[in-house]
Amino acid sequence: MMKRHEEDGGGTAVAAPPDVSDSVVKDLVKLFKLLSDETRLRILLHLTRTDELHVRAFCDILQQSQPAVSHHLALLRAAKLLELRREGKHNYYRLQPRRFQDLLNLLFAAVPNDERRIHFEDYVLAYEPDDE
Repeated sequence: MMKRHEEDGGGTAVAAPPDVSDSVVKDLVKLFKLLSDETRLRILLHLTRTDELHVRAFCDILQQSQPAVSHHLALLRAAKLLELRREGKHNYYRLQPRRFQDLLNLLFAAVPNDERRIHFEDYVLAYEPDDE
């Protein structure tokens, strides 16, 4: 549960962060590090628009060499963000959206449903899973 306290100096109530386990924090740090790379983020964004793509298609889209693209895909696959399907000599990759959902569920597990928001100045990141 989020606790309210007044420690911002202006008397405004500030929400305390939820209690999140060290392992969840470490998993999220790894995830955000992966997503902080432009190529890996572009790979994920392209995969949100299609069911799957093969490595050569990523090379053409990203205008990068096959070894470079394969390296990024391997990192995303190791993090269980992508799934691989092999057909002949081509490797096809697709998103594992459940992995994102599982990490968000862990992050927000200690927060009541009506308070699942993170504020960034003028922006609010809200988490409302469909299955609730």
